[in-house]
Amino acid sequence: MARRLRFVPRGSLVEVTCRTIQGRLLLRPSPILTELTLGVLARAARLYPVEIHGYAFLSNHFHLMLTVESAQRLAAFMNYLNSNLAREAGRLIRWQEKFWGRRYQAILVTAEEGAQVDRLRYLLAHGTKEGLVASPLEWPGAHCASALVSGEPARGRWHDRTLESKAKRRSAPLDPHAFVEEETLRLAPIPCWSQCDPKEYRERIRSLVRAIERSARTNARASGREPLGRSALLRQHPHLEPKRSRKGPAPLVHAVSAAARRAFRHAYAVFLGAYRAAARSLRAGILDAAAFPAGSFPPALPFRTG
Repeated sequence: MARRLRFVPRGSLVEVTCRTIQGRLLLRPSPILTELTLGVLARAARLYPVEIHGYAFLSNHFHLMLTVESAQRLAAFMNYLNSNLAREAGRLIRWQEKFWGRRYQAILVTAEEGAQVDRLRYLLAHGTKEGLVASPLEWPGAHCASALVSGEPARGRWHDRTLESKAKRRSAPLDPHAFVEEETLRLAPIPCWSQCDPKEYRERIRSLVRAIERSARTNARASGREPLGRSALLRQHPHLEPKRSRKGPAPLVHAVSAAARRAFRHAYAVFLGAYRAAARSLRAGILDAAAFPAGSFPPALPFRTG
């Protein structure tokens, strides 16, 4: 089935998902990988500015909630994040093959408070809803729950492999700490709660976390199974390919009301019409009429001289 055209209007709130190749546990948590993940994420947000509202890195996929300036900014940010994270994680677990299964998926979230809070709660529940840990605060990898509850920035480290490689070529004495920088990641509130004072925002996050913990306890009692737990998680082999569950098609947009979904479908239909008209002009060689709409990823135009 053909993939939808990507549509990311300026200032969009998006939920991003990216999965490892074959669902392998290549992102299995470890203290070192957590530091490196946060370092790469923070550096990507600094070099290609986006607002990060939440993140959850599980063993075989991750989720982000971002507000992005443009489609191109999102693409640049994700390219930097995924390429560097694959390099660092692959180095740690001795994985030299393809790392990511396919291109990341970005789904827009409407301005509705219900939609934004629902998606933040969904992100926070990762690690808990799968029966891996009893609370989002217990996830041993990179997860935004602790930073959001405390209000403190997340900190990680960036390993400058380019600088290290140059030093090795010069046969210079190698101090491992000379190639490591600390990176700091400050999370932004979701847009619908952006007017909350920091204390109130933290309390709202705590309320979401408590609801997730209650749901986890209810599910554990109903199933008779306790969460897998931190120790068992850390013992899993990162090359393992777990049994994959069948997934349905992704929604066009995350919305609560039918009216919001209709409004977005209309905007998307207008976008598709403009994109296809520009593509027809481009194929016909009428370059001046090939004006692709904002929020799109237009193809590269042919080179012209004169």
